[in-house]
Amino acid sequence: MDKSTQYKIFTDPVHGFIHVPKGLVLKLLEHPYVQRLRRIRQLGLANTVFPGAEHSRFSHALGSLGLMQRVLQHLRERDTTITHKEFESTLVAILLHDIGHGPFSHTLENSIIRNTNHEELTLMLMEELNRQFEGQLDTAIAIFTGRYPKKFLHQLISSQLDIDRLDYIRRDSMFTGVQEGAIGIDRIIRTMRVHQGNIVIDKKGIYAIENYVVARRLMYMQVYLHKTVLGGDKLLLAILKRVHQLLHQEAELPFYSPALEFFFRNKNARSRKVTKKVLDSFIDLDDNDILVNLKYWQHSDQIVLQDLCRRFLNRDFFRTTLLDKKPTEKELAQWRKRTASVLDSMGLPFDSETVDCYFFHDFSQSEAYTYHNDGIWILQDDDVAVEFSKASDNQHILALTKPVIKHYIVHLKNVSLHK
Repeated sequence: MDKSTQYKIFTDPVHGFIHVPKGLVLKLLEHPYVQRLRRIRQLGLANTVFPGAEHSRFSHALGSLGLMQRVLQHLRERDTTITHKEFESTLVAILLHDIGHGPFSHTLENSIIRNTNHEELTLMLMEELNRQFEGQLDTAIAIFTGRYPKKFLHQLISSQLDIDRLDYIRRDSMFTGVQEGAIGIDRIIRTMRVHQGNIVIDKKGIYAIENYVVARRLMYMQVYLHKTVLGGDKLLLAILKRVHQLLHQEAELPFYSPALEFFFRNKNARSRKVTKKVLDSFIDLDDNDILVNLKYWQHSDQIVLQDLCRRFLNRDFFRTTLLDKKPTEKELAQWRKRTASVLDSMGLPFDSETVDCYFFHDFSQSEAYTYHNDGIWILQDDDVAVEFSKASDNQHILALTKPVIKHYIVHLKNVSLHK
């Protein structure tokens, strides 16, 4: 039997059976870099609001791989030339597209290693895997970075309508129970074409695209930027901030995860220059490293750290208040002063550093669809591709291209925001 026709079958609750080809793809799936994704939640702290949102980055990577197989096979049926090497390399690229995520996914982005996002770390890890596999990932890396001549392969990895988004919107919808995220994946895949080297959608798939764009908008508002999730994110960041403050004060603080201790004790480890040692320590981190330290720190003799960890583990979050507009510096100063007063009444320190751990101002931003650089294109009967917002007869689509910015503050529940 030809090796290319041999598979290992996985059962996925979203897409059904997924056939992973034996050889390079399966070896990478079984590699520790990918297996680590089993220990990182796909949605960070969303499970504190949606109890079913316990799915991992691994299940998303596997689901994306299954969808990519279907898309590439469909494009071949539509007379698009995709060689065996290109097919395999595109599967590798989508399988590995998230391996640079740290603990709790986006929650701690830039907190472990400053000014370095998960896409950059993913590329570094892919290059390390390429060394381990003696250059077998050259084509996959070229596709991932957009340097491969067939542009449409990169668009399937990263674009306004990529396989990553198709999987996570449908998967996150299913596990959160938010039905508004249900999208017509089959319809979208069956109407995909390659036109003049780019991915386009046949015009009969335009309504499925409209549903996809609206679903993405609703998932951001209802799940990804849910105000309680935002509050949980800030509380976790407050804990890490307090740990840094204590270490700066040379306080005694035990660590129960060597990998996490590495990043806290070594200042250079958090800089943008990512050495082999830093990368190896980063790949040792997952959600468990954070949680095990929080479990022990809740019994610390450092009362602020103790309080913050207890709040996180018991889901006693701060309150998140959405604002109508950006607050003034005067308002922020007043709220910080009231926070200090409440901390004092609780028997906690009320200096500026402590207030920084109990009061936050930030804003969220989301765009359901961006057409300026890499929009979705609809193929008309005359073999002309038209940008989606112009091809759609739905007048609300243009409104979904505008970024939605919401300012918010995260604060103790008994801090009054009124005069």
